[in-house]
Amino acid sequence: MRLSGIHHIAIICSDYEKSKKFYAEILGLEIIQEIYRRERDSFKLDLALNGEYVIELFSFPNPPKRTSRPEAAGLRHIAFSVPDLDSCVAELIRHQISPEPIRTDESTGKRFTFIADPDDLPIEFYEA
Repeated sequence: MRLSGIHHIAIICSDYEKSKKFYAEILGLEIIQEIYRRERDSFKLDLALNGEYVIELFSFPNPPKRTSRPEAAGLRHIAFSVPDLDSCVAELIRHQISPEPIRTDESTGKRFTFIADPDDLPIEFYEA
């Protein structure tokens, strides 16, 4: 088997409008398409970063809760690379989002921080 890349990341949210605003307006991901699936009472929002499809945001009625801290077993977190972590943090704070203290990757010397999305999913910003 030969993989050629990651196609997308699927996220199920508990408050569709709140998560849509977070990913599209605050993080600035581009909306490719939005579909309402009546038979499932579910929205599906396709989002792109720099023109590349990256996230499928879903809503479902009453989704079950799941552990989402960065150290929990399972999918750990989503990480976005940013050119300037200080300006990224300032923008997050402007939107009333409190990032964790900035840390430094011991292996690379690069700086990074975490926030939580509206459903407490950990999101990393890594200075590239």
